[in-house]
Amino acid sequence: MRVAVAYELGKPLVVEDLVLPAIGPNDVLVRLAASGICHTDLAAIEGMTPTPFPFVPGHEGCGVVEEVGSDVRRVVVGSRVLASVSPACGSCWWCVNSMSNMCEMGSTVRTTERWTVSAGGAATALCGCGTFAEAMVVHEASVVPVETGLADEELALLGCGVTTGLGAALNTAGVAPGSSVAVIGCGGVGQSVIQGARIAGAAVIVGIDPAASRRQASLGVGATHVVDPAETDPVEQVRALTHGRGVDYSFEVVGSAELMLQALDMARRGGTVTLVGMPPMDATLSLPAFRMVFSGKRIVGSVMGGAQVLRDFPRFIALAETGKLDLGSLVSNRIRLDEINDGLDALHRAEGVRTVVL
Repeated sequence: MRVAVAYELGKPLVVEDLVLPAIGPNDVLVRLAASGICHTDLAAIEGMTPTPFPFVPGHEGCGVVEEVGSDVRRVVVGSRVLASVSPACGSCWWCVNSMSNMCEMGSTVRTTERWTVSAGGAATALCGCGTFAEAMVVHEASVVPVETGLADEELALLGCGVTTGLGAALNTAGVAPGSSVAVIGCGGVGQSVIQGARIAGAAVIVGIDPAASRRQASLGVGATHVVDPAETDPVEQVRALTHGRGVDYSFEVVGSAELMLQALDMARRGGTVTLVGMPPMDATLSLPAFRMVFSGKRIVGSVMGGAQVLRDFPRFIALAETGKLDLGSLVSNRIRLDEINDGLDALHRAEGVRTVVL
């Protein structure tokens, strides 16, 4: 079984043949059809997350179930499934209180050793999935059965990036019709925030990114204006587009404390600031206390876009099937598993929007 393994901090992945893991009573074997390359993968490889080495990256994928454990009830052999960056067991306190994006099984699946690697020892699978492989063995809580005719390369993106961005706009922030929105960072997740704002009926949507190609792509999926932060102060540019007030909703989708403060400054008094990007583990955010109290602004963190995957995956698929959500425009590059390091390099250089492993 061909698998890409991260052995050392910041080093290229090693694609090698490994023995398929044993299937436990609650596990499923999924033959992978497509996997998106996400910034979370790069963050883990570069040591920005508490992921121990070695591990198999990848958490945004889809495929078909080939084998199930004796106690599996969610899927059957032949089910088409979408992997979820966060499991949803359906029975813990978080799941039954409509917060399955914080399912308590998350820590369990992330630390389960799945693969015996050629260098000796065992490797975990990122987010409990490990989609940079020809197949994966995962707990059934980490997959959702889907019925759709969407192409594999499009469906896979819903496993993390699109759901995180779309959900940030629709679930976490609750963008209102006729409102104004600013999005800092227009990669795959940022463009999904833009699409979520468009679907919600926002009237003004500003995409902010230093890459001209991503600004142009943002206009194609719903941005009404784009801003190059290298030209002039992006906060002033956003305010100029909103009669000097600032936007109703601002989103930071990079993971930079500096840009989080920019998002705060872009929001109007009483506005909502949603933090979506993944910062380094040791990063801190210092807020102006007096101004925060009297501005009435609300700052919220968005964990996987507040998505309840058993509910939202089918909902978002329906948006794509009816043409309201454009997934195809997000796919900018297609590669084979043996080219995985090239795909990661492109992400590091901010080239394109989303690379998919097929």
